[in-house]
Amino acid sequence: MEEEYAELFSDEVRSALQDALKDMKNNVDVYVFIDSADENCQYCAVTKKFMEFIASAAPKDSNGDSLLKIHVIDRSNEEDKKLFKEFKVERIPTVAFYKGYIRWTGAPLGEEIRALVETIVRLSQGESGLSTETIEAIRNKLNGEVKIETVVTPSCPYCPYAALMAHMVAFEACKAGKCNVLSDVIEAYENQDIAEKYQVMSVPTIAINGSVEFIGVPYEENFINSILEKQKGEESKE
Repeated sequence: MEEEYAELFSDEVRSALQDALKDMKNNVDVYVFIDSADENCQYCAVTKKFMEFIASAAPKDSNGDSLLKIHVIDRSNEEDKKLFKEFKVERIPTVAFYKGYIRWTGAPLGEEIRALVETIVRLSQGESGLSTETIEAIRNKLNGEVKIETVVTPSCPYCPYAALMAHMVAFEACKAGKCNVLSDVIEAYENQDIAEKYQVMSVPTIAINGSVEFIGVPYEENFINSILEKQKGEESKE
């Protein structure tokens, strides 16, 4: 595994990460859920190592510490198990932000690195990049519970766009004081049962509250409209 992903930790990648992260403004906390005692978690070690590598490339605060704060949560540590429950994390590795409302289930490697880095930057800046119309719809019409599952693969060049859009909807919901949207980007190869559940033949495949709504990257307007229609416990209001 170390040899397979050696290219991830090159000076070239570090330089690219430094350039991509240079616009960070505020601290971002990221929680990396692993199980160091689970020999079957073949991506736990590389996920932890790569997240720490990203943190080393992020800008520093006035104390010389990285603006990206890494918290490694190890299921083999009894004290850490409560955070698995608090964040509702069941699978490893999981990379989570905002109490787990924004997460990757599976290693965010390959093309997903782009979505991961952009998510970090937008969280740091406090700006989702979504349209004014979408933000207003989230604040005024999205009051029910929503779980967005975006199934991706590391080689898919379009998946980061879908992942980022879903994550930013969850971010705006939290900014509105609701945190009622959970955006889960799921790596298909590591979570084949979920891919099979949704009969994934092409990625990205996006399910909203357990129902496949999009195959491919949706238009933002269609995406938010579908979320409003599928929200639980609250009728969408015109």
